[in-house]
Amino acid sequence: MSLRLKFNLVLSLALLVGIGLASLFSYHFLEQKAKDEVLDAARIMLQSALSVRQYTVSEIRPLLALQQKREFRPQTVPAYSARKYIEQLQKKYPDYSYREATLNPTNPVDRATAWEADIVNWFRNNEEKELIGVRSTATGPAMYLSRPIKITNPACLTCHGAPSTAPPTMIDSYGTANGFGWKQGEVVGAQIVTVPMSVPLERARNTFFVFIGALVVVFLLVAILLNVMLEFVIIRPVKVMSSKASEISMGALNVAELEVSGKDEIAQLGRSFNRMHRSLANAVKMLDETDS
Repeated sequence: MSLRLKFNLVLSLALLVGIGLASLFSYHFLEQKAKDEVLDAARIMLQSALSVRQYTVSEIRPLLALQQKREFRPQTVPAYSARKYIEQLQKKYPDYSYREATLNPTNPVDRATAWEADIVNWFRNNEEKELIGVRSTATGPAMYLSRPIKITNPACLTCHGAPSTAPPTMIDSYGTANGFGWKQGEVVGAQIVTVPMSVPLERARNTFFVFIGALVVVFLLVAILLNVMLEFVIIRPVKVMSSKASEISMGALNVAELEVSGKDEIAQLGRSFNRMHRSLANAVKMLDETDS
């Protein structure tokens, strides 16, 4: 096995190990960055919905207080405003969603589905303030960010305590079958933001393949450069010394010495070879003189 082949086998092994380790690290890093990007989008979306709710309570509800006494205005309900805001967003980003999923809502549109009910019940059984998870959808994996809807303001029980205390206009609109019986301190639902992960994950995969491709190209360029250096710095000088050694071993002691330059190990080996050549030639000459 030639020196070049041994060198390239070791280099190839180092290349495979390096690319393997880089692949594991980079893919995990890029995937985590994609998830962080999705989570940031979910937090922004949730905060936007909360801002719309706050705007409804502080700005819209007071303006419609008089009309509310004559006819129920859903625009005064924070959950309604947040839902309408998200509906406008979904015209451009249909896979994004915001839900105020409730186990016993006044408006049937807000009734929790099976998986949303599981989240609400999880908040009922745990004191956590936030739950993050991933679920499969028709368009691919989606991350959800959820927070509990807990009755902390006694004013909420005016509309959701007993039907007898609810505004008559609300009863006229939604009836008395749903949205009542809520209790102070009870978790009645969950705010759930769902953000698709397909695009960020696909972007992360594309970045991963570009990175690994660039890494392979760099390794190959380095391998070519190392092979060129190996040829001129080691293999050629060794071949010349091997040829000289073969001639000397055949008795050609009068061949020219090696041309040596530099101070590296190969140069030192060349100088040692020349000294050995001169010593051998002198020894043979002395033997010839003795015999004569």
